Amino acid sequence: MDFINGLIRNDVFLACFLAWFIAQLIKVILTFFFENKFDASRFVGSGGMPSSHSSFVTSLATAVGLKRGYDSPEFALALVFALIVMYDAAGVRMAVGKQAKILNSIIDDFQHHKKHPITEKRLKELIGHTPIEVLAGAILGIIVAQILI
Repeated sequence: MDFINGLIRNDVFLACFLAWFIAQLIKVILTFFFENKFDASRFVGSGGMPSSHSSFVTSLATAVGLKRGYDSPEFALALVFALIVMYDAAGVRMAVGKQAKILNSIIDDFQHHKKHPITEKRLKELIGHTPIEVLAGAILGIIVAQILI
């Protein structure tokens, strides 16, 4: 119970959680607005605008900087962590999404010609982020932390 109580009172964690929540909510709203459909899976899914990973980790770095100082080792640790996560979101995970798209196309082509039936499920293509999605998530995270801390 102390863990839960401590977490609820931890303003740094709450800033991170709220930044993630808002980013995921924006994804649902944008999907509804641009695709005219309500897709609740966008609330927990990865990829898309804005990057909730980026908002989560930049709110952490910003909150730690505000609480401990931007010259503290804790801020340096949070910043390095944030940079790695954002690089991964825009680099590695984006490449994985592109590969999934190509593989799905190959699977569709095989299925269409019925030469080699493939029973595997389609791969998830929306995994990573464009640099703009990462930047938007980062800005959201900074703003949320600045407001809450």
